[in-house]
Amino acid sequence: MDPLSIIEKHYKKNSKAYSILLTHSRLVTEKAVKIAEQINESADKNFIYEASMLHDIGMIFTHAPDIGCYGNHPYITHGILGRKLLEEEGLFDHAAVAEKHTGTGITKEEIKEKNLPLPLRDMVPVTLEQEIICYADKFFSKDPEKLLYEKPAEDVAEAMGKYGKSHLEKFREWHLRFNV
Repeated sequence: MDPLSIIEKHYKKNSKAYSILLTHSRLVTEKAVKIAEQINESADKNFIYEASMLHDIGMIFTHAPDIGCYGNHPYITHGILGRKLLEEEGLFDHAAVAEKHTGTGITKEEIKEKNLPLPLRDMVPVTLEQEIICYADKFFSKDPEKLLYEKPAEDVAEAMGKYGKSHLEKFREWHLRFNV
């Protein structure tokens, strides 16, 4: 499976959204594959490559004009929209990564408590590959002015802390495990 062909099927090649998605995804993929190669656990590196490239594919359906997306949905829904798109492509394991990569994952309790426009279910990484991709993603923004910049771990930790203690603790746990 070639992730680029799936991206090009759903994004206009010369669009701002395509450029941002591709740049962001390549940086996340590079970091995720490097982690997979260096940790002492067996991770499916080919899957990590494919799923990292596709984890944000649902952003095109959201309303985020600053990154070239003019859809009708709130940005928080890009994971579930990506899941739907990838399931339609027959990529069910990749779809799970798209759904579960936001923050350090979103629990059913958080969705209910914060009244998020998401299905009421846990969307938390559970496999090694999902965790690696979710962790790597935290280091790269889609902000056009910060696109090529890898955030320091301290900045990522601070950002995760804004979503609650559990997100900060999960990030710190991953950082001890995956920081290579």
